[in-house]
Amino acid sequence: MCITRKLQLTLAILKPDVCKIPVKLEAVRQVILENDFIFVKSKMGTYSREQMEKFYAEHQGKFFFERLASFMSSGPLSVHILAKENGIKEWRALLGPTQVFRAIHDAPNSIRARFGLTDTRNAGHGSDSEESARREIGFFFPEFDQDMWYLDEEQRWRRGKLIFDLERCEHVVVDEQEQQRST
Repeated sequence: MCITRKLQLTLAILKPDVCKIPVKLEAVRQVILENDFIFVKSKMGTYSREQMEKFYAEHQGKFFFERLASFMSSGPLSVHILAKENGIKEWRALLGPTQVFRAIHDAPNSIRARFGLTDTRNAGHGSDSEESARREIGFFFPEFDQDMWYLDEEQRWRRGKLIFDLERCEHVVVDEQEQQRST
């Protein structure tokens, strides 16, 4: 008996240190694709300091809060809903440790080891739990109904033929009828 596990959604943010250098942004996205993540939704945008303070509110009062909120509002972000079996754990593993020096030592092939600069300018962000992923996806993609996606779409995305739309930086599920019409 074959047990198929469900895809798990997570939020991925590529930070301004990556987004400001197009070749770096494309290289990080390529690493994500090579590790079999599905880009469900993507957007690029610049967010205000107030928006970033709200997003990182759980860290308010910590020594790095001001620096993080300031940096995250300093330039464009590439924000993605990613899907993969055990997506949260897998994305955090691919990102590597938050501290770049630790990432270089402990996870030299991770995104932070390869593309991070400092503990704040560390290339990316990833949700750390299902609750965080739900909240964070809702923050950046309020129009995206996660419950409906799991109920109506997850199986189709998991079992269907996917193609990557480079312009939108999103995967698209190709239905069998569409595929037959195009051949």
